[in-house]
Amino acid sequence: MKKFFVFCLLSMRLKAAAQKTPFELSGKIETATYTAAITYYENLTKAYPEAKLFTYGSTDFGKPLHVLVLSRDRVFDPSEIRKQNKRILLINNGIHPGEPEGVDASMMLARDLLKAGKLPKDVVICIIPLYNIDGSFNRSGTSRANQNGPVAYGFRGNSKNLDLNRDFIKTDSKNSAAFQLIFNTWQPEIFVDTHTSNGADYQYVMTLIPTQKDKLNPILSDYLTKTLVPDLYAGMEKMGYPMIPYVNSIGETPESGITGFIDPPRYSTGYTTLHNTIGFMPETHMLKSYDLRVDATYKLLQTYIQVVARDAKVIGENKRKADEFVAAQKEFPLEWKLNKTEVNDLIFKGFEAGQKPSTVSGADRLYYDRSKPYTRTIKEWNKFEPAVSIQKPFAYIIPKAWDRVIALLKLNNVKLQELKTDQKIEVESYYIGDFKTGTRPYEGHYLHAGVKVNPVKQSLQYYAGDFVVYVNQPSNRYIVETLEPQATDSYFNWNFFDSILDMKEHYSAYVFEDTATALLKNNPELNNKLEAKKASDTEFAKDAAAQLDFVYKNSDYYEKTHNRYPVARLVTNVKLDLK
Repeated sequence: MKKFFVFCLLSMRLKAAAQKTPFELSGKIETATYTAAITYYENLTKAYPEAKLFTYGSTDFGKPLHVLVLSRDRVFDPSEIRKQNKRILLINNGIHPGEPEGVDASMMLARDLLKAGKLPKDVVICIIPLYNIDGSFNRSGTSRANQNGPVAYGFRGNSKNLDLNRDFIKTDSKNSAAFQLIFNTWQPEIFVDTHTSNGADYQYVMTLIPTQKDKLNPILSDYLTKTLVPDLYAGMEKMGYPMIPYVNSIGETPESGITGFIDPPRYSTGYTTLHNTIGFMPETHMLKSYDLRVDATYKLLQTYIQVVARDAKVIGENKRKADEFVAAQKEFPLEWKLNKTEVNDLIFKGFEAGQKPSTVSGADRLYYDRSKPYTRTIKEWNKFEPAVSIQKPFAYIIPKAWDRVIALLKLNNVKLQELKTDQKIEVESYYIGDFKTGTRPYEGHYLHAGVKVNPVKQSLQYYAGDFVVYVNQPSNRYIVETLEPQATDSYFNWNFFDSILDMKEHYSAYVFEDTATALLKNNPELNNKLEAKKASDTEFAKDAAAQLDFVYKNSDYYEKTHNRYPVARLVTNVKLDLK
């Protein structure tokens, strides 16, 4: 019986070792479907005890998210892995299913690592086979008109037609909630989100978007810019795939120069920055053949594993220091701007661009001549600076009614405490003074921007079960950049609090005229304020309705909650009765 068991085990291993991916079986022109990918990984886990497939949450398509975990020591408990001081590398594939190189590259990489017995000692590798399951089922060969293969692929939007790489803060999709559960359970130090580019034509197969260095914690940024990125570039150069930063041209062609990518938290790498995780979006070039794009992705993922395994102790220590730094950090940037005066020279391998008559319109059109490659020095602008910053409060207080906010904070490992009893508390409240709103929907929202706030000290009544968030945590950046209304991707800007912008009570003018008369008679200060406003604003002086409204809004009749942002700031260490 023992011999039979050994024989069966060896047979299974041989079968797995010989197993080809759908990509390989197609002659390297097709990408795996969701069903084929999951079946493939299930077979790997049956053959190799160093691999385990987990499921988390659900997606809008009704299926859970899978995570393949590769652990040389066969330890699959993330808390135990952290106790053993091992690093966690998380690879996310298929967030845009029409950009599937990572899907196929990761399948081959997992097999080859297991087959060769070359899993790193100090790194556990987590692979999300296909994040946008919904979009992967919406399969065609035409939705990405500018892309050279594969034969068929999924669609960018998910079941709700959401771009999941804009959903990491607002979390309108179940996919995003499941991803955040994975991310905050495993807490990776390094994150890679595989993509395919759009845009100009050039010689490179692979371009790279790291977490924006100026937004990243300085400890992590120093390692990123001086060690990790240079070594990724050197490793890929040796393997025949020289890289270039993502070609974000400021003009029609790269010769005009390129700018760095600013990744607010709606994007995967902007989201991971909030948690002191170094993130990357590798972008293969859409016009290169699919087999080259998959191969370049495979080799880049190999390079990540090599560098992270080599620097495992340094990466872990940097993350620990960054978490300590952020927990004690006092000032937080909320918005960023490009410094247009600081520029770098970049060696760039492109193709000559020109103009020729369009066969469609007859007008001149852009084209790239691949028979005329060049190597030139171009300009790169990649220095970003804070445009708006704030001093953190001691804590935030959130009424329990805002349950969606509470749920997302908890999902992101933010520690919250509850008031044990009803209590009046001195706080700093924001009144929303001004903001701009998009005229067209963006990802299902009319996004706010340019928020101006008027802080007011108030004594407000809070109740048992309301939540207190102390800003002394490694997750401080997530806390501040979601709860401060001025932050680019704040919950306010994503419309979580729009109901506060509506007045719920008003007045009938013919009735309030008499009330206003009495108010002005009995309150000289209000009367002087009205007269001063009339003297300084000629239009206001001619507008009777505006004057009546002015009296109303400067009286006790006006509702105090109108435009009052419900998340208050505790600016001193007030003693609270907490559970």
